[in-house]
Amino acid sequence: MSYAPNTDADRAAMLRTVGVESIDDLFVDIPVQHRDPVLDLPPALPEIDVIRHLGQLGALNATSDDLPSFLGAGFYRHFVPALVDQQLLRSEWYTAYTPYQPEMAQGTLQAMYEFQSLVCDLTGMDVSNASLYDGASALAEAILLCRGLTRRPRVVIAETVHPAYRDVAATYTSALDVDLQVVPATSRDGTSVRPDNEPLVEAIDDRTSCVVIQRPDFLGMVVDADPIVQAARRHGARVVVVVGDPVSLGLLVPPGDLGADIVVGELRSLAGPPAYGGPGAGMFAVRSQLIRRVPGRIAGRTVDLEGKDAFVLTLQTREQHIRRERATSNITTNQALVILGATISLSALGRRGLREIAEQSLTAAHQAAEALASAGAVVATDAPYFNEFAVHAPEGAAARLDRLRSEGSVLAGVDLGCVSSRFDDLILVAATELTTASDVEALAAAWARTR
Repeated sequence: MSYAPNTDADRAAMLRTVGVESIDDLFVDIPVQHRDPVLDLPPALPEIDVIRHLGQLGALNATSDDLPSFLGAGFYRHFVPALVDQQLLRSEWYTAYTPYQPEMAQGTLQAMYEFQSLVCDLTGMDVSNASLYDGASALAEAILLCRGLTRRPRVVIAETVHPAYRDVAATYTSALDVDLQVVPATSRDGTSVRPDNEPLVEAIDDRTSCVVIQRPDFLGMVVDADPIVQAARRHGARVVVVVGDPVSLGLLVPPGDLGADIVVGELRSLAGPPAYGGPGAGMFAVRSQLIRRVPGRIAGRTVDLEGKDAFVLTLQTREQHIRRERATSNITTNQALVILGATISLSALGRRGLREIAEQSLTAAHQAAEALASAGAVVATDAPYFNEFAVHAPEGAAARLDRLRSEGSVLAGVDLGCVSSRFDDLILVAATELTTASDVEALAAAWARTR
């Protein structure tokens, strides 16, 4: 626990410098009755006792390091090479100078450039920016780009897009002339859920600026995007694809090859494990004709006066740098440290390593599904899936998860009721290359015991 003390003499010197006699004089603009409210707190503790108490509270948490975990829903446990953390601990990375002055920030700019190149390679797109805050804000920015480009108000977004992404997009667009239409993209047949593109296709019309789909979608299914892309083309709408798990791009056809105009997603899983909050990193890649509408920053490579490679910020499209009426977004920065971790990880793994991780994740998920079926569960995903699938819970997902949680032996999955009440009997189960055979056995045994 870090602590930077100020002595009484330090405080007196600071007060003299700003021209007041006491600390209370700094708060004269706040009415007296609102200063120093009475807080219902226990007596103060010595520092060592505080540390001990916080440790006891932290020990109450059951994490994916303590129990077999099948949690996913956008944040996944993937193998991250040890060299990633070792490199990120180097002081030149987390104290690197702002890239506005390229002569002072060649390392930071080159890292951005390498990241952008890797994202384009992964997604099959032409241009990537240097990242956005997270996957959700990347989707919101993609919607704003399409709205400004087409000057059409309507956005068709599949219900199977991550619900948090949809919520952020709704918040972003709530004060704008944007008609955000969330459309069902599945049908139910008893316990099974299958993709259904027809509602999305029918919802796209000449007022639609873009259609948003996720692949793999939030239910884990890998959906055929072609009917949606074709419908969008007929009506002059753009196609935004959310990548459910970036590791899936080690196996699946890149969104650019499917006809996407914009690809967004969350890259945190490539840089480190899931955490209680903390930074993410939003991927944002587009076709070349949209380059001048991309929010955030794009780093580029050129040569200096001596003919040596040099890196610069090539495009910055916010009003701080260009005329306000031409600005595409007010977003001011990128998640440089997280994307650096993702860049190091992808560089270390290479094409073959990423594909192997993807294959192992696919295998682990299907082994988990088979084990659950043997334990009496009904796998409800009626479509190809990558590393996540839905399982039917007759008594309701929340009730089954409560029983599994109270047993305390496994973190079984996520209640899909967060997507829609139509799915409140479904549990989303995720597996990755870090899922072991004993993890799968523990999940199946826990499911059998709680039937």
